[in-house]
Amino acid sequence: MSSDIPGVDTTVDDGVLRVTLDRPARMNAVTTETLDAVADAFDKYAGDAEVRAAVLAGAGRAFCTGADLGGENVSGPPSSATIDAANRTAATIRAFPRPVIGAVNGPAAGVGVSLALACDLTVATASSYFLLAFTKVGLMPDGGATALVAASVGRARALKMALLAERLPAREALAAGLIADVYPDDEFAATVDALARRLADGPSEAFHFTKDAVNDATLTELDNAFARERTGQLDLLAAPDFREGVAAFLEKRPAVFGRG
Repeated sequence: MSSDIPGVDTTVDDGVLRVTLDRPARMNAVTTETLDAVADAFDKYAGDAEVRAAVLAGAGRAFCTGADLGGENVSGPPSSATIDAANRTAATIRAFPRPVIGAVNGPAAGVGVSLALACDLTVATASSYFLLAFTKVGLMPDGGATALVAASVGRARALKMALLAERLPAREALAAGLIADVYPDDEFAATVDALARRLADGPSEAFHFTKDAVNDATLTELDNAFARERTGQLDLLAAPDFREGVAAFLEKRPAVFGRG
């Protein structure tokens, strides 16, 4: 079966839930509605005993390139709705009682990094990269990224990614401990299918308790991160640097911060 939610495709086949960001023309940049639809999909199937594993993926040539700034209205401070939706989505994926594969088939940027790392087994194509792009538009990481990234790679690498907003290629992400594995592009779909099948055929309750135990041990600051990021991001969204950052993004020029 499949969902009809615009921007998100949801199917369940032979015990595997597949939630796919489906805005390929926007490289799967997300809106509040898109994020809520992803969270709704995981919520809907959380209690379904027939679902034994899940895959979060992106359609086309990207996983998720973050919030859709192309449609951003910067005439006034944006609302908190997108931040809240991102936090809810990351929390829902983390709480899902079955193992979730984050299938990163291209760029994962901004909140796309948060979505990928909220999954339990994050794997990527060799050509993929990860980018905490927030400071490029005068913002801070959100969607739990300040906890999710640091829990995987430590403080020094997390701060480098967050402050400098530099691309981290998939193989470097693997070496740093950010993700679980990297596969050749032309083998990626088949390998993810095989991994999902292995999980779906495995001991679901053992996976459930294992997932929760490891996440509880390593993501102790996730809820606090959501709250800190929300507070900081709302201040930044109302600041001149954000308006300049978005204008520069839309005009395809370097931003000039601190002039407003």
